[in-house]
Amino acid sequence: MSVAFLLFVVIVAITLVITYFASRAKKSSSEFYTARGSLGGIQNGFAIAGDYMSAASFLGIAGSIALAGFDGFFYSIGFLVAYLVVLYLVAEPMRNLGKFTMGDMISSRFENNTIRATASVNTVVISIFYMIAQLVGAGSLIKLLLGWDYWVSVLVVGVLMTIYVAWGGMRATSWVQIVKAILLLGGTLVLTVVVLAKFNFNISDMFSQLATATPLKEAFLNPGNRFKIPLDTISLNLALVLGTAGLPHILTRFFTVKDAKTARKSVVAATWMIGLFYVMTLFLGFGAAAFVGSDAIKTADAGGNMAAPLLAKVLGGDVFFAFISAVAFATILAVVTGLVLTSASSFSHDLYNSIWRKGTATEKEQVLVARWAAVGVSVVSMALALAASKLNVAFLVALAFAIAASANLPVILFTIFWRKFNTTGAVVGMLTGLISAIVLVCLSPSVWSAKAGAAMLQGPAWFPLANPGIVSIPLGFLGAVVGSLLARKKADEEKFQEILVRGNVGV
Repeated sequence: MSVAFLLFVVIVAITLVITYFASRAKKSSSEFYTARGSLGGIQNGFAIAGDYMSAASFLGIAGSIALAGFDGFFYSIGFLVAYLVVLYLVAEPMRNLGKFTMGDMISSRFENNTIRATASVNTVVISIFYMIAQLVGAGSLIKLLLGWDYWVSVLVVGVLMTIYVAWGGMRATSWVQIVKAILLLGGTLVLTVVVLAKFNFNISDMFSQLATATPLKEAFLNPGNRFKIPLDTISLNLALVLGTAGLPHILTRFFTVKDAKTARKSVVAATWMIGLFYVMTLFLGFGAAAFVGSDAIKTADAGGNMAAPLLAKVLGGDVFFAFISAVAFATILAVVTGLVLTSASSFSHDLYNSIWRKGTATEKEQVLVARWAAVGVSVVSMALALAASKLNVAFLVALAFAIAASANLPVILFTIFWRKFNTTGAVVGMLTGLISAIVLVCLSPSVWSAKAGAAMLQGPAWFPLANPGIVSIPLGFLGAVVGSLLARKKADEEKFQEILVRGNVGV
């Protein structure tokens, strides 16, 4: 216990020192929102990887694979493939057209307050959904390691993430994410090597043993253990592959570099790191299934979120367990900090300065509003995380991906590539995607279950699929198309040509 607590303290101390030095930089809005675009390609690549490799990746995916076998690996595949969509369709246009937020990027074609306000609401809602997953993972982790009550753990992480954002802004957040990415890749690599050593580095032998080592027997290596409905599998993968390109906290990372070339370089670097990491999650999940066992994993946490730390304990003892848990804690801190900063920046820049103050707010006022917004977002996220304590964090993140793909991606792509897209289509598309995704989540088995304690509410689910992506994503695109075609005001052809050149060439 003392070693674990010491490592937690060290992690927190390192991140607070980073935040302190970052806070000494001039507190302009540009510094707070994007670190004045001063990060290099490799630096931002590490920061993107740190932002993306979340508690869902390290804790949730390992647990999903350990308990559900092949079905759990869908998360690894989807999260990795998603970056190809970001690289080829979104990264450069986002950097060329935007400044601080996703609302800036869309407003580069449509200078309309309703669009900017809707984009800001989307940003906050998606970030909160994503943050719930991180806080659930944090609560489970600290409860297991230090014995603190779940609510105390969530409160501690919530307070820390608020301090990082309010004090240090984007520069502190970026360096926390860089340090976290290095720690996570290193810790996961060591744990993967130890697992493979137990199988004499024979992957074929590992698969053979796992066919009989779990309660699922041979079915462990086949699909259908968790997702009984084929449409649910398709819906999940659709949300994972398309969702990253609509995640606000990932998109704003492209504003922390000086130009589109550097943005592209950072995405390539991040993709290599993320690819290596998600391949290793397979071995973490298999190792947990073989050496920890499903009963022990479920006993520690009903959602399976403690599979990776428990694997470290079984294979390396208490010290290794404490180290891996501390790395997971750093993972959670870095991701929630990025999410809070994205939400706070959007609220301050889009709603307060651009709409309410009509661009007249001073630098000091914008930073102050962003800090208070960070507090508000943190409080809401903590309250919701307390109600979702029994859910798997990878599953929770998949819901955030579905909302991002439904509400943001259609508008981003149409803004860049469709000449007939207009303001009505943008608003209708964003609202249709956002509302349909949230409503379907609220009616799904994710929230309702006939079995007491299995979900947030007891009762029959109105919508049969756990992930709404297969319905809400097409609705988001359809809303944007129908809104554009039925609008009285036609698209500005000259503005589209300008956006097409700026977005793809940077001129």
